[in-house]
Amino acid sequence: MPHAMLRRILVTAALIILPGLITPAAAHHSFSAEFDINQPIQLSGEVIRLVFTNPHSYIYLKVTTATGEIQEWAIEGGAPNALIRRGWDRNSLPAGTKVSVVGYRARGDEYRASGGAVTLPDGSELDAASSGVGAPPAE
Repeated sequence: MPHAMLRRILVTAALIILPGLITPAAAHHSFSAEFDINQPIQLSGEVIRLVFTNPHSYIYLKVTTATGEIQEWAIEGGAPNALIRRGWDRNSLPAGTKVSVVGYRARGDEYRASGGAVTLPDGSELDAASSGVGAPPAE
């Protein structure tokens, strides 16, 4: 076999095999690795912004506590494709919309949670839950 042909075969094989070797390092995390199922939380506040991005969407929420403290929460939701299949779009939560979110606190991150049911001002709900391994369904 000529040297150029062998080289071409080896380069092609490397291009096919290499992504498979790298992917496990970037594998998706399990729900329980980041969030605590024993720490459910309900937050009510005003949407700052909705970010549709892979692998998870985020709802940024301004929450005012009973003591008047203002907190900015990052609520992790499902991938955009999953949310679209549940009736979401990029305009589902315009800035300023008052919502209530049920979810689970993040481990080691004070103002971050995994989202579940998002209740809109008219009382309707959208499911924001992530479908990661071990993630509970929206309640």
